[in-house]
Amino acid sequence: MGPAMMVRMMRQMAGQPVERTESPVEELRDIVDTAAAAGSFQSLLAAARVASLVETLKGAGPWTVFAPTDAAFAKLPAGASDDLFRPENRDKLVRLLQYHVVPGRVPASEIARLKPTATVAGVPLPFSIRVRRQTGAQVNGDLQAGSARIVRADIECTNGMIHVIDTVLEPPA
Repeated sequence: MGPAMMVRMMRQMAGQPVERTESPVEELRDIVDTAAAAGSFQSLLAAARVASLVETLKGAGPWTVFAPTDAAFAKLPAGASDDLFRPENRDKLVRLLQYHVVPGRVPASEIARLKPTATVAGVPLPFSIRVRRQTGAQVNGDLQAGSARIVRADIECTNGMIHVIDTVLEPPA
């Protein structure tokens, strides 16, 4: 919820007049269009095009995508990203991308239960919490999907949701 919406809600709750604006409410988009609009998933989208997975991710779903940012792809070892895009490595790229996709809508509240979830690649994706601080029974930490930290969760899309991650996940052999 944006600041303007918050101010309108607070005014409304306080019984103050609420000014109407003509700005349109942002429409939900499918997973691919949402990722493209964000501007920080160009590597992921390029990989999806090479792997012929764009139509699947634009399809009905629902899907939950653990989406590595361009910065996550930049952390791959030198040449690894280029290697994935070679035609002879298409199957490896497809499997890698499928490991980032879970059938159905899986919100962060379910991920926090820490049960491994089957990916489209047919391999379970484990979840954990990396503890930053613990005070008595209260634990503060980062929600993890495999080796990746979930940096933003629950981005709603018309055909599922996106969780932004800081590392490209590699499926187990």
